[in-house]
Amino acid sequence: MTIDEFTQFINQYNPFGKETNWILQVFLVVLGTLLLDFFQKRALNKIQQRIARTRTEWDDLVFESARKPVSLLIWLLGITLAADIVQQVSGAAIFKVIDPIRSIGVIFIISLFLLRLIRGTEEILIEREKKAVEKSIDKATVHSIGKLVRLSVIITSALVMLQTLGFSVSGVLAFGGIGGIAIGFAAKDLLANFFGGLMIYLDRPFMIGDWIRSSDRQIEGVVENIGWRLTCIRTFDKRPLYVPNSVFANIAVENPSRMSNRRIYETIGIRYADASHMAAIVADVKTMLKNHEAIDTSLTLMVNFNAFAASSIDFFVYTFTKTTDWAEYHNIKQDVLLKIMATIESYGAEIAFPTSSLHIESLPEPTFQESANG
Repeated sequence: MTIDEFTQFINQYNPFGKETNWILQVFLVVLGTLLLDFFQKRALNKIQQRIARTRTEWDDLVFESARKPVSLLIWLLGITLAADIVQQVSGAAIFKVIDPIRSIGVIFIISLFLLRLIRGTEEILIEREKKAVEKSIDKATVHSIGKLVRLSVIITSALVMLQTLGFSVSGVLAFGGIGGIAIGFAAKDLLANFFGGLMIYLDRPFMIGDWIRSSDRQIEGVVENIGWRLTCIRTFDKRPLYVPNSVFANIAVENPSRMSNRRIYETIGIRYADASHMAAIVADVKTMLKNHEAIDTSLTLMVNFNAFAASSIDFFVYTFTKTTDWAEYHNIKQDVLLKIMATIESYGAEIAFPTSSLHIESLPEPTFQESANG
């Protein structure tokens, strides 16, 4: 039914006179909008209760994303229809903006639905990533892709709105290209950080939660957030460190969080007086390490006498633990060192410490003549 047909219907059955026709029409439109919104909410609730029983969460996401936009669309169409009725009566120039507002409102509502859908998709993927045993995608990547898609939706919606308002999109794009060159020169550091963040998302040298460090810039801590301009790192003394993303393109970054094992590499010295026990001590220490449940014997395991030091004869221990956890590693290392100490003591030997010996040569006995002269 068009507005003219609706007006004719009201004129025919309105008992209050033609002067109040437009008031009755507006009232009926608002009432109809209210009832339509009420019934659509109840209908969506019933549908959502049924789809909630399904195993997939994607249908829940679609209905949850559409709930608010559908209600906004109904009210937008209802209010603009009521405004059209008032325009026919008053003829005010302000009501000429009703059609553009309606068009822009529809585009905005569609964009809102897409943005809510993208946000919900991010949450689903992140939740799946938390539960997955083998993680093929990380939280930072999901957020970065979501930001790109949302930005694309916003830009596209803005261009469509401009076209709806009568602006030339080609002219806007041409102006944007010229302006982009000027902005590029003025904000080269900002762009460098943006592309640095993009490279982090693509190359994935580290992720949120990783422990990273760089001796080039004395950077060390746990990654808390990877933004488009800055990466936030929480240092071990709990201070936030904000590093521009462009810095990571020019420095070497170590990611200890991705180590497969932790290394024990120690040099231990015993006294020169215990040199006869060196071979047996080295053999026992190597056997102890091979039988230790926390040592990864599939990797390099070496225990060898290797140096005559100033105050000791030294052997070194080179092996790897199975764990990469920092606290557990130190417990294992402590246990290994205590067992090495016990092995040395079992032979009656001692761990050396810096000492020095003073050798005094014996002087010749004085002769009788020298004694008499003295």
